[in-house]
Amino acid sequence: MIIDTHAHYDDEQFCGELDTVFDELKQNGVDKILTCATDFENAKCVLKLCEKYDFLYAAVGIYPHHTKKCPFDEQKLESLASHKKVRAIGEIGLDYYYDDSPKEVQINSLEKQLDLANKLNLPITFHDREAHADSLELLKKYKPKGVVHCFSGSCEMAREIVKIGMYLGIGGAVTFKNAKVLPNVVKEIPLEKLVLETDAPYMSPVPKRGKRNRSDYIKYIAEKIAEIKGISVDTVYKVTSENAEKIFNF
Repeated sequence: MIIDTHAHYDDEQFCGELDTVFDELKQNGVDKILTCATDFENAKCVLKLCEKYDFLYAAVGIYPHHTKKCPFDEQKLESLASHKKVRAIGEIGLDYYYDDSPKEVQINSLEKQLDLANKLNLPITFHDREAHADSLELLKKYKPKGVVHCFSGSCEMAREIVKIGMYLGIGGAVTFKNAKVLPNVVKEIPLEKLVLETDAPYMSPVPKRGKRNRSDYIKYIAEKIAEIKGISVDTVYKVTSENAEKIFNF
């Protein structure tokens, strides 16, 4: 059983092809997918997809780059989160790589969303890019449930995340030839604290780099984790799927 804990199937790269793609994914063992919204308008599209496809589940939230153009609205986000297919608040977090939204705007929105996630007893899917220190500080402060998506921090940061009770999302980056720190993180952190993800249609793993990513490419990620840890691929699937089921209440 393959569970993809982070994807974006509302993306225009899948326009007009979803029925075909999803049929193929099912044939290739994909059982459940968490597809993540990035703002309020986008969340409506995500929820419509989840209503149409029974194996799709949703995360709703405001992506860091969108926090300036999409101000936090507790009533609106809480209403979206009440949908029967919603399993998390996300994709939320901090991203200092681009300057679409000032740091203070991102942090303000994030704190409100973390507070709401705890209030609603929902896990989060958390985006952290070049914002490790602030991200860790806020995660320690709010101690949410959920996953640090596409983990890119150090082994030390990984240990701190796990202490909070959160999980690490491992995607295609672990297969990249220039990946140095992430394989060490995967080796050190117990499999019981990892989940698999693709970030489809982005971040395609080797040997699919440069192509549109999709949830069945998770097999390359599972194979790499198995290689790093010296365990079977079946064990990787079994344990990470159990983790995902527990986190997101699928």
